[in-house]
Amino acid sequence: MPSSPKTFIVDAFTHGALRGNPAAVVVLEQNVEAAWMQMIAAEFNLSETAFLVPNLEDSEKWSLRWFTPTTEVDLCGHATLASAYVIWTHLQSTAETLRFQTRSGELQARRADTPDGESGVALNFPRCSLEAMALDRLDLTNLESGLQASIVDARIAGEDLLLVVSDAQSLRRYRPDFDLFRPLSRRGLIMTAAHSSGDPSFVSRFFAPNVGVPEDPVTGSAHCALMPYWSEQLGKTELIAEQWSERGGRLHLALKGDRVQMIGQARTFLQGQLSGES
Repeated sequence: MPSSPKTFIVDAFTHGALRGNPAAVVVLEQNVEAAWMQMIAAEFNLSETAFLVPNLEDSEKWSLRWFTPTTEVDLCGHATLASAYVIWTHLQSTAETLRFQTRSGELQARRADTPDGESGVALNFPRCSLEAMALDRLDLTNLESGLQASIVDARIAGEDLLLVVSDAQSLRRYRPDFDLFRPLSRRGLIMTAAHSSGDPSFVSRFFAPNVGVPEDPVTGSAHCALMPYWSEQLGKTELIAEQWSERGGRLHLALKGDRVQMIGQARTFLQGQLSGES
C-alpha cells in the first residue's frame, strides 16, 4: 500500500470556505489497486475522493480516478476542479494547462478568471447528449410528491435522468423521499428550473442515492447536461448556474461545440498525509 501519500480536502465551486462541494484529493506516486482506493473513499465518506498519479515524463499530464463511498465513477467535475487546485496551489506546478487521463478520456483544466475577475479554474468537459423522454413513462405522482410544482420536461442525460421543474422556489424547498428514486435505475437524478431573475440563469439539485450520495452539494458533471439543455431553451451559449443545496455552489458556463467549459473556484479545508498503515 502507498506510504503516507499527501492528502487534501478541498471545497470546490466556491470562493469561501465551508461552502461548495468538498472533495478529498490523494496524491500517489504510482498506480495502486482499485480496492484500496475504494476503501479510502469509503473512509472519507465524501461524495467523491480523487486519486492523482503524475506522469513523470510530462508535467502537464496526470492520471485521475474518482470514487464515491461505494463505487468508482466515470466523470466528476468538483473533484477534478479540486485536483487542479491542489496541483497548482500545493504541489507548485507551473503548468498553465493540466491534462487528466480519465475513464472519460482526456479532461483539461487551465487557470482562468471568473467573469467577476476572481482567480479560478476552467474545466473542459465533454458535452452530454440528451434524449427526449415522454413524461408518461415516469411515475410523476411519486416524483412530484412533496414538490409543490409540476415536472414539465424530462431528458435522459447519459447515466442520469434530467427533470425540469416548473417553479424554482419549489425546487429549493423540496425534501425528497430517496426511496422513490431507487427504481429509476440511474446513477443520479438532476432536477432543474429556470430562475426568474436571470442571475443565475438556472438552478439545479442533484440526487444520487443509488451510488451512495443522497444529495450532492455541487455537481460539475451534471452541468455537462444542464448547459446544453438551458443553452437551447434560453438561446445563449454563456450562462451562470447555481446548485441549491445546504452548502450551495456557483458555476460560470460556456457551451463550445461538443465541449462544456465550467469555471469555478476552490478553497483548501485540510491538508496532511494518510497514515502509512492505511
